[in-house]
Amino acid sequence: MNVNEVKALADAMRAEIAKGVVGQTDTIDLMLTAMLAGGHILLEGPPGTAKTFLAQCFARTLGLEFGRIQFTPDLMPGDIIGANLFNFQTSAFTLTKGPIFCELLLADEINRTPPKTQAALLEAMQERNVTIDGKSHPLSPRFTVVATQNPIEQQGTYPLPEAQLDRFLFKQTLKYPSPEEEWAIVAAHGSRTGNPSPAALGVNVVGGPKEIAGAIEAVSAIRLADQITGYVVALIRATRETPDLETGASPRSGAMLAAAARARAALEGRDYVIPDDIKALALPALRHRVIPSPAAEIEGRLVDETLTALIDRIEAPR
Repeated sequence: MNVNEVKALADAMRAEIAKGVVGQTDTIDLMLTAMLAGGHILLEGPPGTAKTFLAQCFARTLGLEFGRIQFTPDLMPGDIIGANLFNFQTSAFTLTKGPIFCELLLADEINRTPPKTQAALLEAMQERNVTIDGKSHPLSPRFTVVATQNPIEQQGTYPLPEAQLDRFLFKQTLKYPSPEEEWAIVAAHGSRTGNPSPAALGVNVVGGPKEIAGAIEAVSAIRLADQITGYVVALIRATRETPDLETGASPRSGAMLAAAARARAALEGRDYVIPDDIKALALPALRHRVIPSPAAEIEGRLVDETLTALIDRIEAPR
């Protein structure tokens, strides 16, 4: 598959998802970029902004096996990865796989479960593998986590630790729709009862394992010039030097940002990365990997504001 075919696949996906979800094109692009770059995405937004349904439509368009875990305070690691259960008929232990054995996993309200249970996802997200009773079990090479959390209600939540946040390539903040988009949502769905499935809304499959593998192969061939690499390094190092951030981005952040930029270039139909790719992805790729300084928090300076100022200040190559 060449970059033009990757762009055509992305356009077809957007058109199909638009049958069920109004707007959210930036989020759709980030989800596709994350999958092609081998990453995962965290969606943060108020209830009712189509986070769950968007993940369902995304999985539908690519023919991915969809799994969902509703995270709650009493959820245990075995509820996610599975366990070996004793079968009294055969007098042997039998593996009962958990919902993590899928291709696209929706981790709904991931911050409502304790860190011990959140940690059950670490190996899966990093290595696409889970260990049950000392034995490794591989997951699908297309395994992708789409996690959600609600920024409004904090009672009964557990902040995601840095190790967990670092597993996500992007953290996307979903906002309320524009007046025009909200009008379209009410007009399209106001007469429906219940929550229809993506298939019921006419969302069709436009790709599959072959197309995903071809798109990933095309991404691996995208050119990343030395000047672009230097731009990424300068941006990452600037996060460690500003007094507004107590902890800057890690070297792995730069490598993942570069990989994501290559995926974005392919989605745009280019076989090379440009500075605009880095600028477009820097904020969602870094906002969850840095920690504001106490002084910045006291003065009310948000992480997004600090990062946006850094992105504007670092000179991009021409």
